[in-house]
Amino acid sequence: MSHNTFGHLFRVTTWGESHGPAIGCVVDGCPPRIPLTEADIQPWLDKRRPGQSKYTTQRREPDAVKILSGVFTDADGEQVTTGTPISLMIENVDQRSKDYSAIAESYRPGHADFAYEAKYGIRDPRGGGRSSARETAMRVAAGAVARKVVPGLTVRGALVQVGPHAIDRARWDWDEVDNNDFFCPDAGTAAIWADYLDAVRKAGSSTGAVIEVVAEGLPSGLGAPIYAKLDQDVASALMSINAVKGVEIGAGFASAALSGEENADEMRMGNDGSVRFMSNNAGGILGGISTGQPVVARFAVKPTSSILTPRRTVTRAGTDAEISTKGRHDPCVGIRAVPVGEAMLAITIADHYLRHRAQVGA
Repeated sequence: MSHNTFGHLFRVTTWGESHGPAIGCVVDGCPPRIPLTEADIQPWLDKRRPGQSKYTTQRREPDAVKILSGVFTDADGEQVTTGTPISLMIENVDQRSKDYSAIAESYRPGHADFAYEAKYGIRDPRGGGRSSARETAMRVAAGAVARKVVPGLTVRGALVQVGPHAIDRARWDWDEVDNNDFFCPDAGTAAIWADYLDAVRKAGSSTGAVIEVVAEGLPSGLGAPIYAKLDQDVASALMSINAVKGVEIGAGFASAALSGEENADEMRMGNDGSVRFMSNNAGGILGGISTGQPVVARFAVKPTSSILTPRRTVTRAGTDAEISTKGRHDPCVGIRAVPVGEAMLAITIADHYLRHRAQVGA
């Protein structure tokens, strides 16, 4: 199985399975002399870590990251990158493979089971193996490295819709994101989600979500026509996350209902001599190239496919069957997808930042 690497100059290769001894990644192309310790990476992993509330899987993984290579303590006693591949590892400590023994011979509806076996002739039924969202922990670790590559870059994410319940954007407060279990920027809607997800969880069902990620502080000029557009690669990065079924940039699909006058981001000269945009329907990207405005993207996550409600399926032997997926699963995978979306946006921007420097020398 190839295609385990994302990026061009800043390249991330992940490895490992959901129920193997460990998962890991190799970050290649990180410039040298960037301060980097495990303490720089761990806070981002803690945001994604399972078992932190009743609204996420109760799998208990500390997700303690280890840096195995690519750093060195310099003459000033500071641990910095060397420019060589950075290898990161997280041990799996709370696997329960027996939870999947009863369904090893049946394909789970909504999961990759059938497609994997149709392609490779083999699959790992223990949590889905490589198709498991467990792999995304390493994307978050790599994203922590990526954030340090681009000077002044800030990447933030928030959950903006759970099931049919969307936030009130007039009440958006970034400070509120860390005050609830949902990465929700609207305290009023977070309370609604709590009641809604309680009912979903108790029913043994699941629900979908929409996540918004925003990158600020990046320079203009990142990305290139025709096949290296920044928004193209952002969409690819976000679509690669488990359970994602749709991506939009800026106004996205809503732009189809706008007039040309409404959609165009008008410009004026600022007092400092720089170009200022009066709106950001383009999501910070025009012609595939960053404008210096915030890059804004949203992605839709489908309901968790592992549910207690019996569903019709077929077995590997070709017989009709019924299946109910037991074990520990997120009633809404969108919650823990927020830090994953942040990481993939950071990785994409870091890659384009280095590609931009390589092409224009600045």
